[in-house]
Amino acid sequence: MSTMASPSSAGAVATPVAPPATSPATPPAAAPQPARLEPLSGAARNWGTLALSAAVFMNVLDSSIANVSLPAIAGDLGVSTNQGTWVITSFAVANAIAVPLTGWLSQRFGQVRLFVASVALFVLASWLCGLAPNMTMLIAFRVLQGFVAGPMIPLSQALLLSSYPRALAGLAMAMWSMTTLVAPVTGPLLGGWITDNMTWPWIFYINVPIGIASALATWAIFKNRETATRKLPIDAIGLSLLVIWVAAMQIMLDIGKEHDWFASPVVVACAAVAVVGFIYFLVWELGEAHPVVDLSLFKVRNFWAGTLAISVGYGLFFGNVVLMPLWLQQYMGYTATSAGMAMAPVGLLAIVLSPMVGKTIQRVDPRWYATFAFLVFALVLWMRSHFSTQVNFGIIMVPTLIQGVGMAFFFIPLITLTMGKLPPERVPAASGLSNFLRITAGAVGTSVATTLWERRATLHHARLVEQLGSGDGVAGQFLHGMQAAGMGAQQALMQMERMVNQQAYMLAANDVFLGSALLFLLLVPLVWLANAPARGTAGADAGAGAH
Repeated sequence: MSTMASPSSAGAVATPVAPPATSPATPPAAAPQPARLEPLSGAARNWGTLALSAAVFMNVLDSSIANVSLPAIAGDLGVSTNQGTWVITSFAVANAIAVPLTGWLSQRFGQVRLFVASVALFVLASWLCGLAPNMTMLIAFRVLQGFVAGPMIPLSQALLLSSYPRALAGLAMAMWSMTTLVAPVTGPLLGGWITDNMTWPWIFYINVPIGIASALATWAIFKNRETATRKLPIDAIGLSLLVIWVAAMQIMLDIGKEHDWFASPVVVACAAVAVVGFIYFLVWELGEAHPVVDLSLFKVRNFWAGTLAISVGYGLFFGNVVLMPLWLQQYMGYTATSAGMAMAPVGLLAIVLSPMVGKTIQRVDPRWYATFAFLVFALVLWMRSHFSTQVNFGIIMVPTLIQGVGMAFFFIPLITLTMGKLPPERVPAASGLSNFLRITAGAVGTSVATTLWERRATLHHARLVEQLGSGDGVAGQFLHGMQAAGMGAQQALMQMERMVNQQAYMLAANDVFLGSALLFLLLVPLVWLANAPARGTAGADAGAGAH
């Protein structure tokens, strides 16, 4: 699903000119604060908004458009559909690693230059993804694509906010949010249509004209609004450790189901590297003067509670978003287009309700909004846990449509809670860390959901076969009926196996949906561990990160 909206689906810099992510040992006064740029007006502001929104649209679209195309990509490149999920998780992990670097890179090279370079490199990586001759090359190019996309969404917010007067900051973020909600609706539909009527590489080639137009327009409008630059030390060791443990963890999750998990020495080795790398990363970052990740943020209750809630919630959401089209195409006979149509309505109500959430978040305790979102997600997944192999398109659409309500009340309230107790100079570092964890959770959620689906399907298959062989005569009657209809004995057995497999995977999907619903309910108390932010702190600063 896209990301529900974002479906769904990156980071956020809340202030127009992002201050450096200072550590506690570095006083904020050490960072020069350039004067605020005058807002744009007239056609320049309109075209600038369109150019920035086009880049965001392209980025978010790319995180959802591939979901419904996974079976086609896997089949064309000669790998299993499980291996095909690497197309999604590799992008997400690389994107998550790049997000914390946005602050350092923007101060080193300037926000405008970095944004335009990010868009241009994203276009190049998209073109290379379409040309990939095998899965190995496709994953490598997706890693590149995800990494260069890291600064794109945070900087689009920063540049957009600098283009509008402070009084219109809410309007600017509402327009930005519309882009991130429309893309997940468009992604499954467009990806399904391209897969069925063209070839899958076009889901990547479509980025080329959009990205070129966005990069050229952004440079033309914003080149004279470049932010000040300065040389800052980079935590190279911390960054290297971050890459090592995150990559090892994701490889373990992705290959585990193919190698019987910890029965495989390769999986054990990846797990060991991930654990040891994570421990060394924590030790190093806690003692580093300019850490790539400011771990001291976890001393703030609102930050750790809000980040944990949004990360786990997003991981649950995104894992189920990937699972649904796989189930529909592989075991329910849906084409990529019809699976995309079944997933697309998720953003419709989100588009309608998000402006209302943005306008009222300063007057309503965001904990109530977040609680409502989790309850809606739990309801949606509970409804899906009652699907059967006879479920029709209309019934599938109902929970998908309702899910849009939850999306509208999910991101902005939780970001408001997470950032509401932080001073402005810590918001960029906090936003980068929060979004790193959220995006990583999305990749982990995808791997965990598909793994549990496969394992539960194997269990249900064994139970169904056991029931058929229990001597009740059902299997014999079925085979006799198939043979009476003109099938040979072998054909009848194959037909029965197909039906058993379909039932097993349907029951397994129901298990994943129900388990996810229960976990969403368990997240509700976590939200209430955070303190309500003071009224008036939920404006543009809190909204920058709603993706």
